[in-house]
Amino acid sequence: MAVDVPALVAGGIRFSSGVHFLVDPLGANRLWGNKDEVDNTARLLLRSMGYRDFLIGAMLLQSSLRGKDTRGWFLASGGADAADFLGGLPVHHEMSGSAKAIGLGGAIVGIGVGLWGATRRPS
Repeated sequence: MAVDVPALVAGGIRFSSGVHFLVDPLGANRLWGNKDEVDNTARLLLRSMGYRDFLIGAMLLQSSLRGKDTRGWFLASGGADAADFLGGLPVHHEMSGSAKAIGLGGAIVGIGVGLWGATRRPS
């Protein structure tokens, strides 16, 4: 049973991000480029994102460690980033430079990694 190293890395990053959004949503939000204060609705959405990232990361990790096919979880990961990117487009003009670079740029990288992982041949 071989460990899928790319899935282990991607899952670890997404899992860690999810934990950060759950434990310290405001700190995670600042890390991703938003320096503004957020209201309670935004805090709820940040925590929801944390649960999503926690779950997808955990599933990538466990699939990797068990030698299972990880392509579906890579696709879910890329899909989550695509949703973040598309959701950010209508407010793109209101975002700070760092939020655009880190938030939207990170989403683009995540989409690419998700698509790469979903279309590669399992080892």
